[in-house]
Amino acid sequence: MDKKNVIMCRCEDVDLETIHDYLQQGFVTFEDLKRLTRVGMGACQGSTCLHLIRQEIASFTMQPLEKVAGHRVRPFISGVKLKDLSGQEND
Repeated sequence: MDKKNVIMCRCEDVDLETIHDYLQQGFVTFEDLKRLTRVGMGACQGSTCLHLIRQEIASFTMQPLEKVAGHRVRPFISGVKLKDLSGQEND
């Protein structure tokens, strides 16, 4: 199997070879890989690639899949009203 032809993240076009290269360099969390390759940051927000990459991390680190964390959800500090974004002063 050619790892270059196995796409792990379709949104950001990240292949299995890239994931394995970073795992071998010691970047063994999804957050590490996300920052280095943008996996999980595309249009699907990780709904496609998260499980695949977690499986690769679990296999590489020899941990059970349940112990491999996914990405962190970072909610907004405060909400923004749509009228504030529109630039209109109407109430």
